[in-house]
Amino acid sequence: MACRISELVLECRSPELLAQFWCEVLGFVVLDREGEELIEIGPAEGFGGPQPTIILSGHEQPRTGKGRLHIDVNPTDRDQDDELERLLALGARPADVGQTGTEQWHVLADPEGNEFCLLRTRLS
Repeated sequence: MACRISELVLECRSPELLAQFWCEVLGFVVLDREGEELIEIGPAEGFGGPQPTIILSGHEQPRTGKGRLHIDVNPTDRDQDDELERLLALGARPADVGQTGTEQWHVLADPEGNEFCLLRTRLS
């Protein structure tokens, strides 16, 4: 038997703000909380399904430099342009990590500046 990714942990200054943002982006719900410093979000079915959960862990120090790991998202019910508009309305903003402008994805940042990519729609 092999391992699977069960959780992604993101250190952040405001777990509540990022929980709201990522729940809206991914259609997730809050699954668990430990005070104001640790919030776990994931699919409504809960932990253990095919998708990993995300743990937002309070951390006072601001992030410096580009992260070594980022999240890629794919639209599931609309095209990439419509999803880009939705994500920007939720508080995402364009991010420049050195892309050329010819990529088939958009590099964005969440409200705390964590980069993620919006890929084009895939049917499977």
